Amino acid sequence: MLTISHLTCEYRTNPLGIDVLQPRLSWQMQSDRRGARQTAYQIIAAPSEASLDGSIGILWDGGKIESDQSIHVPYRGPALASSQRVYWKVRVWDESGSKVESSSAWWEMGLLERADWQAQWIGAPFWGGPRTSSPAPYLRQEFTLQKGFVTARLYATAIGLYECYLNGVQVGDALFTPGWTDYFRRIQYQAYDVTELLRSGTNAFGAILGDGWGVGHIAWLGRQHYADRPRFLAQIVLTYPDGSKEIISTDKNWKVTQGPILESDMLMGESYDARRELTGWSEPGCNDASWWPVEVFADNDAALVATNGPTVRRQEELQPVSIHKVPALRPRWIFDLGQNMVGWVRLRVRGEKGTTITIRYAEALNSDGTLYTTNLRTARGTDHYTLKGDAQEAWEPRFTFHGFRYVELSGFPGTPTEETVTGIVVHSEIPSIAAFECSDPLINQLQHNIVWGQKGNFLDVPTDCPQRDERLGWTGDAQVFVRTAAFNRNVAGFFTKWTRDLEDAQSPEGAYPPVAPNPAWSIGKDGGPAWADAGLICPWAIYQSYSDVRLLEERYASMQRYIEFLSRTSRDGIRCYAEYTGWRGFGDWLALDGSDRREGGTSKELIGTAFFAYSSDLLAKVARVLSQEEDALHYEALSNEAREAFIKRFVLADGTIEGGTQTSYVLALEFDLLPEELRPVAASELVRDIREREDHLSTGFVGTPYINWVLSKTGHLETAYALLKQTTWPSWLYSVTQGATTIWERWDGWTHDKGFQDPKMNSFNHYAYGAIGAWMYAVIGGIDLDPNQPGYKHIVMHPRPGGGLTYAAAELHSMYGTIRSAWTQKNDRFDWKITVPPNTAATIYIPAKDVSYVTESRQPLESANGVTFLRMKDGFAVVCLASGTYNFSSHVE
Repeated sequence: MLTISHLTCEYRTNPLGIDVLQPRLSWQMQSDRRGARQTAYQIIAAPSEASLDGSIGILWDGGKIESDQSIHVPYRGPALASSQRVYWKVRVWDESGSKVESSSAWWEMGLLERADWQAQWIGAPFWGGPRTSSPAPYLRQEFTLQKGFVTARLYATAIGLYECYLNGVQVGDALFTPGWTDYFRRIQYQAYDVTELLRSGTNAFGAILGDGWGVGHIAWLGRQHYADRPRFLAQIVLTYPDGSKEIISTDKNWKVTQGPILESDMLMGESYDARRELTGWSEPGCNDASWWPVEVFADNDAALVATNGPTVRRQEELQPVSIHKVPALRPRWIFDLGQNMVGWVRLRVRGEKGTTITIRYAEALNSDGTLYTTNLRTARGTDHYTLKGDAQEAWEPRFTFHGFRYVELSGFPGTPTEETVTGIVVHSEIPSIAAFECSDPLINQLQHNIVWGQKGNFLDVPTDCPQRDERLGWTGDAQVFVRTAAFNRNVAGFFTKWTRDLEDAQSPEGAYPPVAPNPAWSIGKDGGPAWADAGLICPWAIYQSYSDVRLLEERYASMQRYIEFLSRTSRDGIRCYAEYTGWRGFGDWLALDGSDRREGGTSKELIGTAFFAYSSDLLAKVARVLSQEEDALHYEALSNEAREAFIKRFVLADGTIEGGTQTSYVLALEFDLLPEELRPVAASELVRDIREREDHLSTGFVGTPYINWVLSKTGHLETAYALLKQTTWPSWLYSVTQGATTIWERWDGWTHDKGFQDPKMNSFNHYAYGAIGAWMYAVIGGIDLDPNQPGYKHIVMHPRPGGGLTYAAAELHSMYGTIRSAWTQKNDRFDWKITVPPNTAATIYIPAKDVSYVTESRQPLESANGVTFLRMKDGFAVVCLASGTYNFSSHVE
């Protein structure tokens, strides 16, 4: 039976308050039948759900379109207005001519014009300083409504953070709104349906403001980068049956006071005095006679834009796995949550009024059982709660987050239990779309650590780490991990937003910075090789994973400015040449053979030139996707110039590469910078270095993401497995054997002989080295994309068993549906279960002596429905599959 499901608009289900003028619509076919595919579709859009079923009142009928396109179909009806809701459905015809119709879905536009905003920016008459915060402002206003309004929408934003309340009820469940952008250029707003929270007569509108990114500490740079105090902008738009509207907005009539939140800072923590709680402050009838008038601020030049991507939300809760007491004059209790996580704890306590509990957070413990916090640097990472003396109290902070596994309570009255603290895990709403497991439990734990590293650092922007005084959107970390990120989670909307942040941070000269957002370029204008190149690598990876052409269109001009910057600042194709006076980059960051040639590592000009060639080639590919052939030829010429310069400058006649580091060979091979006849030599030299190091890698952030790809593609699969399965440092599994639950920043963050690494830079939740995950999905699990048919429209399934593994299973929920690959190998028998979603096809590689040794569902291959044998290649039967579920068996040598 064929059904249509998973209707989405701009990657979201029924999105409220978007400002994409031609939203893109997607759907999935569901069928157990092999070969199920779409041959035509028809989209119908209407102003109401009832109108969808008739011919009257239709907003747009796209007609029957002969096409198999089922993702990113743009709305092409009449121009849409602010706050307009559109209902839609789709009819689909399959390969047999049968027609099926979906249920309905909707999207609703936000405020599309600045003139739609009547609200004024307001805030408190008090504020903190460059290094000190002030109490959180509580704001309120009452208003009276007529009877009979039909809908009510709240549009709200802030410089800083906000929580809204209507008649005593919190609005929405998003955290850290409005999110982090460059508030001088672009401020996101959120839209809420508040129809059920309002009533005729008197209503109360309240808000609490936090410092957040807009006002609070950012990295080691102090506070107040965007504003001296939090500012709030909001309006409620009510619609009546006759179409008329009424707007309730922030203005000079609002009032403000201080409450129980004495300080809130994302790095330092939050202090809360429950004795100062304001009873009924956001409800009608509250006596606010002693409250102060708000200050009204002039409008700024920043664009107000809808939140078209995911917001941060609570995701799960963790209970402690153990508690121990640290003997001291003032007892301290340390809870182990069993998982390095990001968020905070919910505290449950009973005690005398005025008792203050201090809550500290850490990723690891010292040898004496106390918290290891020196790696937090200047981040205090501490919360305080003062009791009001109720029989039972429960508290969570609002405007801070921490990276931690261990929690310390001091000042706690009595003896705590496992119920005293609960870990609240938060991250951006990036749903899990994949799973991976194999016969090696250490590799499975590595996959677990990769996923938790991503969850902990994908908090509105892709941060490097969530605990110390940094937490920045480092471009190098993001680009090395983006492919793995797109396997683990649905990150399309997340990276769409962040690549816009990156464009906002682009320098006037065209350089991309090392971090985004980057307030006033405080971390530098040019990220240098491998970091700045995120401006091309990340959009391209999202295009490959989701077939998102519009993202390339929107970023194209920015990418062009960047490549022209590289062209201007390179010399004869060499980027970051020795005499270059600009920023030459971070090198192969944290490589064990040094980050630069001066340290015995890979030279910065080699890395720079390699990435110049690679990024120029990527832009040529982007240009061709966008049908810009003349541009493509120009960027190909730049790439070739850099490639020839690389060969002339760094490659010796015998095929060896200057410096001889693992990363130098990895980049030369991965970016196709060598003549074909020299590739085997380079691959052999790479393997020789690995063997001389007893199957250890020496690569840093630049080389590590590619090393196993290079080895498996150049015929050295077992060396790739040897690196993956290595358990002594430096290796991926060393941290696993030491009990890690996330990816470490350094290969040797802690060792038995040296203890903790340099606390100036020693994060235990740093996802960059987790980039190996993409290789695990593709090479072990057997699920990969086809770069010529992106978004998994055509799937490449080519598992490469090795390393003694006896089974592996991978699953990916693509935009077309679920892809599955599960294989077992015992002796000379290989069994493989595969699912290819409807409206897609796959090319698969079955290990086999010969095609005659392959069966599908116990039938000879040539008689299997949906199966087309193509050829034998390098010990694999290459087969084309229509959609469906299959069971293959083969004999292998």
